[in-house]
Amino acid sequence: GGDHTITYPILQALAAKHGPVGLVHVDAHTDTGDTALGERIYHGSPFRRCVEEGLLDRGRVVQIGIRGSSYDPDPNKYCREQGFRVVPAEECWMKSLEPLMREVRAQMGDKPMYISFDIDGLDPAYAPGTGTPEIAGLTPAQALEIIRGCRGLNIVGCDLVEVAPMYDASGNTALLGANLLFEMLCVLPGVKTL
Repeated sequence: GGDHTITYPILQALAAKHGPVGLVHVDAHTDTGDTALGERIYHGSPFRRCVEEGLLDRGRVVQIGIRGSSYDPDPNKYCREQGFRVVPAEECWMKSLEPLMREVRAQMGDKPMYISFDIDGLDPAYAPGTGTPEIAGLTPAQALEIIRGCRGLNIVGCDLVEVAPMYDASGNTALLGANLLFEMLCVLPGVKTL
């Protein structure tokens, strides 16, 4: 629950303890906007604010599932300039993400990292209950591949955001979100699973 703004203060606290952290960010949007309606802190800006404050280890930031309309002809330019790896949704279509996650694991290494999962990273056919849905997103199986692909990494925290119950008439989004959070808990360091 909550909008993606909640990740910003969480990363402030984690960086105060661990220094800049790596990030696996699943989302339809990069959330690196500057301002909206004159506000610098909103759900489309948390990762720009994190960059400005030095909270992220920019060479260890991977954004997966990015897609949708934009006001900019090169909407991912800012992210690339920061050293982020941007994986557009179309690079994920109709294939397993296990090979991608092997690369991500190597990139993260053994340093502290965080998982931030926006439910709109998934296709709205699976997760319609969100405020900014974008077509042609990830599948639940791919979401599991991403999360399970983080097992063994030095995960210092995680979140799942942007579930909007008022748009979730079937309850499927909440069910999917709860299951993805459970999966994230299962990959935290020291958690033993069968």
